[in-house]
Amino acid sequence: MTYPEALRYIHSLERFGIVPGLERVALLCRALGDPQRQGRFVHVAGTNGKGSVSTMMAEILRAQGLRVGLYTSPYVTNFRERMQINGELIPEEDLCFWTERLRGAGLPATEFEFVTAVAFAWFAARQCDVTVLEVGLGGRWDATNLIEAPLCTIITKIALDHTKILGGTLGKIAAEKCGAIKPGRPVITSCEQPPQALSVIQKTASERGCELIVPAPEECEIKTASLFGSEAALAGLPVRVPLLGPHMCRNALIAVRAARALGVPDSCIQRGIARARMPARMEVLSQSPLILLDGGHNPDGARALAATIDALLPGQQFTMISGMMADKDVAEYLRVLRPFARAFIACQPQNPRALPARELVSLAKQAGYEHVACANSTEHALWLAGESDLLICGSFYLAGEARPLLLAW
Repeated sequence: MTYPEALRYIHSLERFGIVPGLERVALLCRALGDPQRQGRFVHVAGTNGKGSVSTMMAEILRAQGLRVGLYTSPYVTNFRERMQINGELIPEEDLCFWTERLRGAGLPATEFEFVTAVAFAWFAARQCDVTVLEVGLGGRWDATNLIEAPLCTIITKIALDHTKILGGTLGKIAAEKCGAIKPGRPVITSCEQPPQALSVIQKTASERGCELIVPAPEECEIKTASLFGSEAALAGLPVRVPLLGPHMCRNALIAVRAARALGVPDSCIQRGIARARMPARMEVLSQSPLILLDGGHNPDGARALAATIDALLPGQQFTMISGMMADKDVAEYLRVLRPFARAFIACQPQNPRALPARELVSLAKQAGYEHVACANSTEHALWLAGESDLLICGSFYLAGEARPLLLAW
């Protein structure tokens, strides 16, 4: 099996959709010798911030000299980003080996279940000391929830997203996320958790005999901030946060409190957070012209992006290039970011769930955007934008298409 063949097979599984339950992933893992029972894990659930908290936790643990696996989704430009050990992506030959072996079992699976089983097998074979697992969707029935007893469970800020699957209220969504909480294991959550969600987390943690750590908002004190990151005092610890935005400092606070709960020395926490890097999370790709790339795709993500621009670039306006998935709250996302767009270019990422560009144009006009254009591809959108300051946002799929084009300029 070649690497392109492995990817084609994995992506072909998407047609099976999302099916509640852990039975299929359990059978997949059993066919591989139950690798999920061979490691130690940090489990990260939530709506927004899972990827950044997972990345920071992996770097913190790595700073201790540990061999650390990291499992995240979605990827931006390379599928192998989803599985890493100490910052190195899974080699193509390893992905091919485990894909072919698991395909041979002939078991039904969704794409996420299959990839999660492959990840468990690879992390076990490479003898990771600890693996940071980011939940894909929800928590209770997510394939990553097959693990039995993580070192700790982290629940980042909960917001309305995937409401057709997880429920239409913050309480219902929180209940699904809390499915990842295991008896007796510490739980760390966000200092800005909405009350409706926090009450569910508190109740679940109490019922399962878990210590619950909820940082206070004042534990996040931002000293200075720029396009190069922030200097902050987090739970009293001086930390450099290279990821942009006030919300990233609050995410870093989660990582600080989780790491301390695991007994990690403060010096390792500082070194780990300082070297955390992530593509397409309010990433500055150029300063002249200014090019800001962000994969956030829901209204809460839009509000975080707006707060970052207000804090770091007051009064800045961009040519905004956006392409979004049809199942998102597109109208509210656009409403939040309207003040930052002097012009708007809609495009349609190459994904079957993408909202057609002309429909996005219509929604942008309804939201009050001016100078609205429609592009037939991401490359065409970048050409239309010319040399203006750019804000490229709305989807990780769009970010994945735009990033290599921009870096090649």
